Amino acid sequence: MTVCLLLLSVVAVTAAVPVPRALTRADWPEREPVVALWVWQCLVATVLLCCVTALALGAAAVFGTVRAQLFAPAPPAVTAAYDLSTAPPGAAALTLLLACGAAWTTAMLARELVEARRRRAQARAHLRERAPDLPAGLPAARGPLLVLEDEYPDAWWMPGSPPQLIVTTGALHRLTDHQLDAVLTHERGHARARHDWLLHLSTALATGFPRVPLFAHFCDQTHRLVELAADDTASRRCGHLTTALALIELNQHRGVLSCASSHRLLGERVDRLLEPPPRLGRRHRALTTTTAALVPLLPLLIVFAPGLTALS
Repeated sequence: MTVCLLLLSVVAVTAAVPVPRALTRADWPEREPVVALWVWQCLVATVLLCCVTALALGAAAVFGTVRAQLFAPAPPAVTAAYDLSTAPPGAAALTLLLACGAAWTTAMLARELVEARRRRAQARAHLRERAPDLPAGLPAARGPLLVLEDEYPDAWWMPGSPPQLIVTTGALHRLTDHQLDAVLTHERGHARARHDWLLHLSTALATGFPRVPLFAHFCDQTHRLVELAADDTASRRCGHLTTALALIELNQHRGVLSCASSHRLLGERVDRLLEPPPRLGRRHRALTTTTAALVPLLPLLIVFAPGLTALS
């Protein structure tokens, strides 16, 4: 058991500290934001699985009732392989720490979801008061759309059931038909990929554990990569130039091309659309996706290895 806990600690620390820092310095995520999002999710899943499996082993070593429940269907040889009869030093403290971490993570996720639902309800109520009837000339094929009376050009996606696209009258006046199509395709890309769930998860983990590099980088990169992924969705349908011009028109009054840090992402998105980087090869994408999917299996392999060895 001690060896399992040490190996789980090594995997968790590696996935939580050096790998995220290396990933943030790499340039390929900008070329493949969807693959990069998948890699980040797999890293988070790896760390969480390490913590959960270590918690299960620690609880089984410290508490006989937990051990009896976990290993009830297992043959005696499997139970003996884990050597749970004598808990290693510090097992009780580690188990308590991991249990507190699990409870804190659950609380942060619950708080984030409750706050998101509250903010969404307030925003929907506010929009219902301000939005006029949908213009008759606007095609209904563009999906659930709410037009908001506002001189500033803007458009955004509001998650919910069903998701809703909001566009201001300023955007309708300023954007061409092709540019408006690019904007709506961008927002529909967010809705179809359920980016809101990724944003909630990353925000909750970063809020609950701000000093963990993986969770802090996961939050920052998720907010960036979901926009790049939605830009790619729009550019594949409407073209890179049209999408870039639509982005500029929507954000020109905010200073999209300024050097301010708050607008830096908008400027990077415009530059990326005007000079799109080459995508990774199909084999490279498949290899990266498969490797990332296998990484979360490491904690399970470490935990089940003694039992499988005993059975063989």
